[in-house]
Amino acid sequence: MHVLTRDEARRIAVRAQLLDAHRPGDVVEVAEQIGAIKIDPTAVIAPSEHSVCWARIGWSYEPGQLAKAVEEDRLLFEYDGQFRPASLLPYLWPQMRSRMLRPTTQAYLDANASFRADILTRLADEGALLAADIPDTSVVQAGDEGGWYGSNQVPRMLELMAYLGEVAITRRVGRQRVWDLPERVYPADLPDLTPDEAEEGLQARRLQALGIARQKSGWSGVGTAGEEARVEGSEWRWRVDPEAIAALDDDPGGRAAILNPYDRMLFDRPRLTELFDFTFVLEQFKPKAQRVYGYFAHPILVGDRFIGLLDAALDKKRETVVVSAVHEMLPFDDDEREMVRAEIRDLGEWLGVPVAGLD
Repeated sequence: MHVLTRDEARRIAVRAQLLDAHRPGDVVEVAEQIGAIKIDPTAVIAPSEHSVCWARIGWSYEPGQLAKAVEEDRLLFEYDGQFRPASLLPYLWPQMRSRMLRPTTQAYLDANASFRADILTRLADEGALLAADIPDTSVVQAGDEGGWYGSNQVPRMLELMAYLGEVAITRRVGRQRVWDLPERVYPADLPDLTPDEAEEGLQARRLQALGIARQKSGWSGVGTAGEEARVEGSEWRWRVDPEAIAALDDDPGGRAAILNPYDRMLFDRPRLTELFDFTFVLEQFKPKAQRVYGYFAHPILVGDRFIGLLDAALDKKRETVVVSAVHEMLPFDDDEREMVRAEIRDLGEWLGVPVAGLD
């Protein structure tokens, strides 16, 4: 049983997400450590996949690095809305092939068996294709209660087939995914793991990405990976990565980081509140009149504390990052204020535009 102070627990969490003073060298190092880089089209300042990388690598990160790692080097792959390291594929593949779907989803797939076969035949014969290049031969249409899909069933079917490992995303053209057969995208020599062995491996990698997490939490999915820990002032049962414990004495210090709202660091909301005393609510889907901090406010981390929220947006017409507000969740001291301002200026420099509204 490890006994940790809250400061130690926070430092472990920050370091596991590569948000301390030591910056990683490239996108592959980022993905290997944090496990997944969220893809999302919302680009108030920059798309999440690029914001996530910039928050860790800094000014030397260029968006082309991510595309190269996925499309040319095949060191990363896209699955279920995230870029993941190729080293995770052996653990994900058995789960893809053995997933149990909801009865309504399975019924939809069964009714459209010929549609699925048509897609596989077309990909086999013609090679990689955009969804727009594949005809909709569905027999049954699924409902669209969430408003994410139109009447064309091709995108939905491709996503379900990718979830089951029947097709794969080989690259992107702009924001559009290009689909192919998995044997032309994934390595052919994947180890033969059982679903239980795969889940055990995934739990260990999830804990590596988080450093410390609540035991058996549905948010983190670490199960009983790592070792048991207690955090002062918390009644939770925690699991901690033993390598993170060993590295506690080798502390490179903290820095300022501006995080995209879809950043992996923020995903486990209960842990965020328990360890960091920070309750983050994304106001993107709230009516404008109910927003307090902004449509897509970016949390500001300094050291091991979340001290503010940045409400800013890239004005493409003016080619300027416009800062509407820097909300101080905790009062900034002079050093913190300058660190935050410097990070916002660096964000503008990375985007190649000036920053307005900071002074």
